[in-house]
Amino acid sequence: MTAHHFPMTLTVADRASMDSELEAAVSAARAHALAEKRHGILVTRHGVDKFTVALSETVPFGLTREHQAW
Repeated sequence: MTAHHFPMTLTVADRASMDSELEAAVSAARAHALAEKRHGILVTRHGVDKFTVALSETVPFGLTREHQAW
């Protein structure tokens, strides 16, 4: 298994890659969150093509929230 470090920053080229890359990043974050059982997942959109996926203490465990920061 590949080691992932959070937050992960993604820059996508198009809608198809956005969907697949975000799904992969959220799945990796979910695996880490399930292991620790302390954090939720926060997906922040910084622009048309840039996202951050992070484990967050402000998001309750078991939830994924989205934030628009652009």
